[in-house]
Amino acid sequence: MASASPASVASLSFARTHIKSGDNILLRLPSGDYRNLKVHDKPGRITLGKFGSFQQQQLIGHPYGLSYEIIPEGKIRVREPETMAELDDTSATNELINDGESVQPLTYEEIETLKKTPGVHSSDIIKMQITQNANYELKSEYSKEKYKKRKEAKFLQGFSILEPTMFNICEYWFSKDPQRIRGIRADTLGQMMSFANIHPGARVVVADDTGGLLVAAVLERLGGEGRILTITDSESPPTFHVIDQLNLDATETSNTMTYLNWVEVDEEWAPVETYEPEEYRTHSQKARSEKRHARAEELRKRREELWAGEWNALVVASEYEPFSIIERVEPYLAGSGSIVVHSPYLQPLTDVHQKLRAKPQFLGPAVTEAWLRQYQVLPGRTHPMMNTSGSGGYVLSAMKVYDDETANSEWIARTAQRKARKQRNAEKQSSSTPVPQGVGETSNEVVNGHAGSTHAVESLGADSSAEAPIANPESVEPTDEVMDSD
Repeated sequence: MASASPASVASLSFARTHIKSGDNILLRLPSGDYRNLKVHDKPGRITLGKFGSFQQQQLIGHPYGLSYEIIPEGKIRVREPETMAELDDTSATNELINDGESVQPLTYEEIETLKKTPGVHSSDIIKMQITQNANYELKSEYSKEKYKKRKEAKFLQGFSILEPTMFNICEYWFSKDPQRIRGIRADTLGQMMSFANIHPGARVVVADDTGGLLVAAVLERLGGEGRILTITDSESPPTFHVIDQLNLDATETSNTMTYLNWVEVDEEWAPVETYEPEEYRTHSQKARSEKRHARAEELRKRREELWAGEWNALVVASEYEPFSIIERVEPYLAGSGSIVVHSPYLQPLTDVHQKLRAKPQFLGPAVTEAWLRQYQVLPGRTHPMMNTSGSGGYVLSAMKVYDDETANSEWIARTAQRKARKQRNAEKQSSSTPVPQGVGETSNEVVNGHAGSTHAVESLGADSSAEAPIANPESVEPTDEVMDSD
């Protein structure tokens, strides 16, 4: 297989790490909010409200992950990264500080006037608020740092550019509209991809009612290798807006994605056949007929691809009842195929869990809930955040296995092996044990007992008064009854 040239690899790497025209980007504002927008290499202004505005073409060619400051005349410049310095412990406390209106002499009207003054930047306003605060020097070092952060979140004109990865996209939608993605949090999405074992080359069936969040996550994991079949309730091709945010190449989506609706999944359903005349009156009529034939042939291939089976995973985040979806798709899953279902509520998955446990073709069904706690990591100030999300939903996971009535459990197989090994050892021991010889007319009869045990039964002659020697006196009981060695 021909390898890519160094120039093409370098250009692809640059396109992935730097902003190019037509890309979707995520902006994180000083307040912590997110903005999603598409940039183009043409004149246009991006407005961020109170955080300023700038020309969009200035972002073209810049790398992801940097923070920018908006300066006058709509220009931007890179902000110097802040160093995490160790704060000195002081004896200052906030016990006697009175945060009244007289503490900050700058009024709202004066601050708004400073914003409109040419040559005065937002950082200058923040410095004026700090220097004119009467209680600033009375605060502890930790309180001073918090005060500065609050003023920057309120007045600083700037932003940070985030790469549109699935983690950042999920964080954006979870903070903006969690109901639109059915409450799937970023850690829950990663857990679903791990349970489903999504990897390059996998063949995955997805039932997605989250606007394409699941499909986009599977696409990112496949890396252009594999197959995705999305099942929806729409007759037209589904539109997943989340996929556009990933900035994927057209080849990564067109060669890996296909779709069906729930009616077309049913093998007993057949499309309505249209009447075709023997001769066409016009070329347009013939062209329409050829398009209908092409669509019918494409639909037939997509349905046969599903019915061929051997799909590696089923991932579901749908508003429909989960067990009915599993019943429809389960016959087309391969052995050891993963089944992963997400729901914002526990009860539907509990019912599905009980039904799967009663069926032998599903192995290890389990319901889990991810728990996330964010931490602030700063020198001397590392602690969990006070606010956190309540839940990212519940996840049901199971594995499909082929039902074989002749198959036995591992415990039964090990027990059979243990019995066979014990019998072989007993037979080997019996063949190596010496047979005691009698005296005079004494004859020995060897009687085989249960489980391969042997006992010597002595037969003495009528005129023999000598006692026969015994090889092991403790191993023979004074009786003619055959003993079991077990």
